[in-house]
Amino acid sequence: MGLLVFVRNLLLALCLFLVLGFLYYSAWKLHLFQWEDSNSVVLSFDSAGQTLGSEYDRLGFLLKLDSKLPAELATKYANFSEGTCKPGYASALMTVIFPRFSKPAPMFLDDSFRKWARIREFVPPFGIKGQDNLIKAILSVTKEYRLTPALDSLSCRRCIIVGNGGVLANKSLGSRIDDYDIVVRLNSAPVKGFEKDVGSKTTLRITYPEGAMQRPEQYERDSLFVLAGFKWQDFKWLKYIVYKERVPFPKQGQVQAVSSR
Repeated sequence: MGLLVFVRNLLLALCLFLVLGFLYYSAWKLHLFQWEDSNSVVLSFDSAGQTLGSEYDRLGFLLKLDSKLPAELATKYANFSEGTCKPGYASALMTVIFPRFSKPAPMFLDDSFRKWARIREFVPPFGIKGQDNLIKAILSVTKEYRLTPALDSLSCRRCIIVGNGGVLANKSLGSRIDDYDIVVRLNSAPVKGFEKDVGSKTTLRITYPEGAMQRPEQYERDSLFVLAGFKWQDFKWLKYIVYKERVPFPKQGQVQAVSSR
């Protein structure tokens, strides 16, 4: 009996020692991490390879965003009245926020997509790796990869993205939204019946399969359908639509395998 008590007390003491040791080690590692973080210097670079200042994080993004424009932008656009289109303004502001920003690729994928090596190195949603054949098949049928000629001819375009929240309810902003050159809506955001608050104009409707409208009559005839591909199945889904193919129904075991992930 005495031996059992001794072993029990020894195990309790050992457990207490391990807990205290773990707490001490964790506190030491946390202190070391904080010291290294406060004393280390992480350099960020812009698209031209120039070193960025401390106001940018290690990825190159501006740490503090506010409504004030940089001096050079404020001077350049000082003579533009409120609400007028400012050529190059969005790109210039984005370059200030993220100096690595560049726009070498077109707005939409076209038949030259194979030239863009960077996006072919990453899988969706960061790139199109492994989707070459699917995309080529889709583009061979769609033919059009740009905005309408009327919009392309504009030297400056004012754009607005209308979200799906209820913040616009009873605000009567529909006419102001329709004044923009390009109105972007997301997924199945409704328009019909809510024109007074959300407007009636839709230039682009960006969606992915799970968020897309299910009936063709729900889409605006004069709008462009834009697929935001987050996974490889999204490109296959679009191919089924473009070619009007029947979607194969998966077996019961396949459904369970997908839903369990």
